Amino acid sequence: MSDYQNDVEELEAKSATAARLFDIRRIIGGLFVLYGIIVTIAGITASDADLKKAQDININLWTGLGMLALGLFFLVWLKLRPTAPPTPPAASASSQDHPAE
Repeated sequence: MSDYQNDVEELEAKSATAARLFDIRRIIGGLFVLYGIIVTIAGITASDADLKKAQDININLWTGLGMLALGLFFLVWLKLRPTAPPTPPAASASSQDHPAE
């Protein structure tokens, strides 16, 4: 194999890794888990005055748990169905047009 072909394959591997790293499910899931933890802690430490304002419903606790569940759903979805690497466009056709020297 030529150095050029090795460089192309290396860049394709890096591109696939970057595509998986910046998958929107990872970003959404991570943010929902982070904010879910913060809001759940706020719900656990809620005072009686805060609960009285919300008609004795601990809305921070329930919202935080919901956000945690949604964030974990996105992260599990990412783990079960990872992003497939992009296929190179007609690699076999280009190798037939330009034979190796």
